[in-house]
Amino acid sequence: MKKFIKNNLKAIYGGVITCMFIALGVFLLGNISGYEAKSLLNASLTGINMLCNTIVLASATILALLLTLLGISTGTDSKLKDSHYLEVLNIAKIDTVLFIVTLIMFQLFNIPIMESDEVPTTWYKAIYWVTLFMSSILSGGMVVVILMLYNTVVNIIKIVGLGKNLDLVYTDEDVEKEKNKDD
Repeated sequence: MKKFIKNNLKAIYGGVITCMFIALGVFLLGNISGYEAKSLLNASLTGINMLCNTIVLASATILALLLTLLGISTGTDSKLKDSHYLEVLNIAKIDTVLFIVTLIMFQLFNIPIMESDEVPTTWYKAIYWVTLFMSSILSGGMVVVILMLYNTVVNIIKIVGLGKNLDLVYTDEDVEKEKNKDD
C-alpha cells in the first residue's frame, strides 16, 4: 500500500484537491433546512445524474483503453518490468470500483424520492449532504484515475516512442541479477 501511494502521490493529491474543492463549495452553502434541502436537491438532481452518467461512461472507456495500452506494452521491443503491469492493474482496480460505486449512486439518484409524500422533510437535509459528499468523492476518484492513466501513458510514450530506458524497462544488468538470483 505504501508503494502504491508513493508511486501515485501526484494523482492522489489531484483527487484529494478536487474532492476538497467541491466539498468547500458545498460547505460554503452553510446550514440549510429540510425544505431548502429538498428544493436544492430537486434542482441539482439533473446535474448529479449527468455527473454519474459521465463517470460511468468514462470508466468503461478507460477499462477498454487499458486493453489497448496492454497491447502496446506487450508489442514493444523493450521488456517491461512487472511494476508497469501492476500500475495498469491498479488503474483497472480503482476504475472498476469507481464504475460500480457510480453506477449504484446513479441508480439511487433515479429513485423518485422527490415525489414521495412519505419521506419526512428532515431526511432531505441528510440526503442532500450525502449526495453532495458522494459526488465530490466520485469526482475526486475520477481525477485520480485520469492522472494515474496519464502517468502510465507518459511512461509508455517515453519507452516506446522516445526509446528512453526508464525504471520500468529491464536492462542487461537486471537480466544478470535475475540470472544470478536463480543460481
